[in-house]
Amino acid sequence: MQASTCFLVICLLLLSSFSSFSVALSHSEASFIARRQPLSLKKNVNLPDYFELKIELNITFPNPRLRKAYIALQAWKKAIRSDPFNITGNWEGLRVCDYNGVFCAPALDDPKQNVVAGIDLNHFDIVGYLPVELGLLTDIALFHINSNRFSGIIPKSFSRLTLLHELDVSNNRLVGPFPEVVISLPSLKYLDIRYNDFEGGLPPEVFEKDLDALFLNNNRFTSTIPETLGSSPASVVVIANNKLTGCIPSSIGKMGSTLNEFVFLNNSLSGCLPSEIGKLGNATVLDVGSNSFSGVLPRCFKGLSQVERLDVSHNLLTGFVPEGICKLPNLVNFTFSYNYFNGEAQACSPPKRKDITMDDTSNCLPDRPKQKSPKICHPVVSKPVDCNKVMCGGSPSSSSLPKPPPQPSPSPKAHPPKVPKPAPCPPKLKLHPKPAPAPAPAPTDDHNEESPISHSPSSPPPLVYSPPPPAYSSPPTAHLAPPLVHSPLPPVHSPPTAAPVPAPAPADNPSDKSPVDHFLSSPPPLIPSPPPPVHSPPPPIHSPPPPVHSPPPPVHSPPPPVHSPPPPMVSPPPPPKVVVPPNLGFSYSSPPPPTLPGY
Repeated sequence: MQASTCFLVICLLLLSSFSSFSVALSHSEASFIARRQPLSLKKNVNLPDYFELKIELNITFPNPRLRKAYIALQAWKKAIRSDPFNITGNWEGLRVCDYNGVFCAPALDDPKQNVVAGIDLNHFDIVGYLPVELGLLTDIALFHINSNRFSGIIPKSFSRLTLLHELDVSNNRLVGPFPEVVISLPSLKYLDIRYNDFEGGLPPEVFEKDLDALFLNNNRFTSTIPETLGSSPASVVVIANNKLTGCIPSSIGKMGSTLNEFVFLNNSLSGCLPSEIGKLGNATVLDVGSNSFSGVLPRCFKGLSQVERLDVSHNLLTGFVPEGICKLPNLVNFTFSYNYFNGEAQACSPPKRKDITMDDTSNCLPDRPKQKSPKICHPVVSKPVDCNKVMCGGSPSSSSLPKPPPQPSPSPKAHPPKVPKPAPCPPKLKLHPKPAPAPAPAPTDDHNEESPISHSPSSPPPLVYSPPPPAYSSPPTAHLAPPLVHSPLPPVHSPPTAAPVPAPAPADNPSDKSPVDHFLSSPPPLIPSPPPPVHSPPPPIHSPPPPVHSPPPPVHSPPPPVHSPPPPMVSPPPPPKVVVPPNLGFSYSSPPPPTLPGY
């Protein structure tokens, strides 16, 4: 009896350990893979030309493009170490369009051919890496793998994805320098590489690329912000929570007609805030909190007529908070706490404004509660920074700030501090209204390891009926035209809400109290529940036909011609042989922050 009981216990333990391994890797196992896998990568690996022709397959596909997609997806499946939700379980056989997370559509250059147009594997906690063979997916317009545990690098073979419109690899364990291969993608409009371990400098070329949205936050970038920042046409730029140094380039003023939201918080940026920020008349969110900016708030900030959320907290700013900023017409939240301001207009005092949330905590403001002591204020307030002279070099030494002087310093009331003269405002940028977009015309009818695919594989297993793709993501319509470059950006908040809501700050990072943390640290969804839709319904592709007949003439007027000439086309037909990406991703959910150790 005891022997049978022991045998039963042992069987249950073995079964439990086996089932736990088959469901998902532990955090320690995944961390081990993340550390080990990059060591096996070969540098500068690319996909050889005509690689797919060298692979022998005993399967006949409807067209050569689906054959290439099959090779790529089978290589990726073998590069996956853990798939707890068994998403790739039905990645078998020639019906690649039925694979989970794979979406097909008619080819742009040949509507009679069906091709793989999109990959969506968001929020599946998959462990693995990106093989070189993914460069064979030359027809995809979107590649979404956020909130998994992919490690390694983005292979150079991605340069073949010339139709790629959206690239989201956020919230993974990717490493290495900035993936410059993405700069070569001609159709890319949405780039999201946040919450990874990329490091090094930001290439100037990334801000010269024609992007609608750029998310670089929560990595390990250590360079200055390139002067080419002002060349970016993006409406959203987020580079928060890195280790960037230096100043904000004055070229940012060139983005006045396009930039809506920019978030630079929690870096090591310094110097004075450029007065050119006042040219950003379309900006609704501006967050430069938790840096080392010094000097005064430029009065030119009154030009931020559309700004709703303004955060300059946790810096070394001094002087007077001007009334023009506090009376901005659309202002909802203004946070200037944890600085060294020693004066504020009456309109900036929190008790005076019930319609706006303001926070002036921990400054040097007289007769206001919760302010710094005179001993802490005096070393900074008594030596104001003149931004007209020093600009980027005006940061006082941070080592002197927390240390009080050896002897009690006089009260600021007894010795009024010097107030530097604000920097002059630059000429106001004239914004030209955007032309109304014309309706699109209807269409005319590094891998590092050895390839996981054998060059002479045996015939695949018999076909198995697979369920349709997950309901949370609709297949992309590759035959539609893309949005105009300067069209309004699709929402990128996660989860989608009517208005962004500030996220609670962790105890060790007071900067995360920023009201725009919906970009940076939204709470992760429960893994079993599917993510929100990633695509909104496509816009209509046909404009209404013009009337064929003109209206009847008045009774006493001479009869007009029977047929009126047709009106000119609303927009000219597209130039021949131009391949455009599909109209995808108009409602796209951003990833949650990582909750796993090792990030």
